[in-house]
Amino acid sequence: MGHREDLLEGAKRCLLAKGFVRTTARDIVKESGTNLASIGYHYGSKDALLAQAYVEMVEGMSDAFEGGGEIRGEPGSIERFAEVWSNIIGTMRDPGSLWRLSLEIVVMGDQVPEVRDHLARAQREGARGIVTVFHGGREEDVTEDVVDTLGYFYLTLMMGLMAQWTFDPATAPEADQLAEGLRRIVEGVKGT
Repeated sequence: MGHREDLLEGAKRCLLAKGFVRTTARDIVKESGTNLASIGYHYGSKDALLAQAYVEMVEGMSDAFEGGGEIRGEPGSIERFAEVWSNIIGTMRDPGSLWRLSLEIVVMGDQVPEVRDHLARAQREGARGIVTVFHGGREEDVTEDVVDTLGYFYLTLMMGLMAQWTFDPATAPEADQLAEGLRRIVEGVKGT
């Protein structure tokens, strides 16, 4: 690996250990075995490097969302909905969870607008990707309208779950509760 990759891997470890705000450029250099000048040369700034590391970590979660690649429920079914949410909630149970870091980044967004803008662009692609986890298909076939509606619907649910699991894991909803809530919504819509 070169300095660019070493920095990225070191930044990932620092983010999980210290969070975004408490990670310094010196922490990343120490963790990666590189030098301070490498950060500016390869990424422009410490914050840009941390944002890139965070995006890569989130992208790496897609395999966990899919339960290692095997989802049994039919695309678009309530069974698949419950199964995928169960997989996602499983990642929230882990100590040092990426999702705790996610909430830190959301809260500090106004303090680092360049990072917020970078992550907002990545979030749009995340919305596109999560649609395929729940509904099957290929990301390149997901239309902008579907990203703007269904994709952001799922991301909004995920943000709420992150907040609940971070704040009080003992009372946070499980996947079967979410699926039952969806069933009730569907039944209510059909009844009108």
